[in-house]
Amino acid sequence: MKYIFSICLVLSLFLAQAQETTTLKNVADSTSSKAIIPDNGNLKTVKLPDEKQEAVVPAKTNRYGLRVGVDLYKLTRGLYDSDYKGIEFVGDYRLTKKYFLAAELGNENKTTDDTRLNFTTKGSYLKAGFDYNAYENWLDMENIISIGLRYGFSTFNQELNSYKIYNANPYFGEIPAIASGEKFNGLTASWIEVVAGVKAKVFDNVFMGFSLRLNRLVSNKKPGNFDNLYIPGFNRTYDGDFGVGFNYTVTYFIPLYKKKVEAIVVPTKAQPKR
Repeated sequence: MKYIFSICLVLSLFLAQAQETTTLKNVADSTSSKAIIPDNGNLKTVKLPDEKQEAVVPAKTNRYGLRVGVDLYKLTRGLYDSDYKGIEFVGDYRLTKKYFLAAELGNENKTTDDTRLNFTTKGSYLKAGFDYNAYENWLDMENIISIGLRYGFSTFNQELNSYKIYNANPYFGEIPAIASGEKFNGLTASWIEVVAGVKAKVFDNVFMGFSLRLNRLVSNKKPGNFDNLYIPGFNRTYDGDFGVGFNYTVTYFIPLYKKKVEAIVVPTKAQPKR
């Protein structure tokens, strides 16, 4: 399923680029006394004065509103992974032309079966921050190629199901796993998260996207005689304080208001006749 989403996303970006190229070809006609410029998504023919004008930035309408959706990876992972149950809701709000307020809210229940440990982690998390859109959209396109920052906070519990004692000289074989059932409640963790992602418009107001995340722990309340090897929202902890993550999302945009950006034209001198 994740490969299908990636293919759809790439195809949508190619379609968006083709739309941009086609529109650019019709912006102006430098060999006649008329120019064709976009007007609120439509092409309009205007008569040029003696000194020709060249449309630099066409007129367009920017929509501002709330985008909400769900992480499809976490939602569908439970279908093929019996040790995992989770859900994550995502949302962003367009604050300015380039900046978006963004947040994720989720819950996870995961059993980790390592060589020496088998434990279950249950908890919820919240991430909040911003995204910066580095993609320059043409006309009414609303695609996003973004980089952003999040602050995440998680509250969770750990349960040690079983463990194996390490035997440096296993002459008589491995020691069988020892059942435990010990629980560690009231655990918390917080972290900073760098996010890079893409969102592409596939239908009217419907966006598909994915993001990659690099995490760095800020605080981590560890239980006695144990460690937080998995933190909801942060994922698996590697080398102590670092973690990685990703998501595949489908979101729906709810427009609240619009801002029209007028076309900008720059006069240029007519070429001398030869």
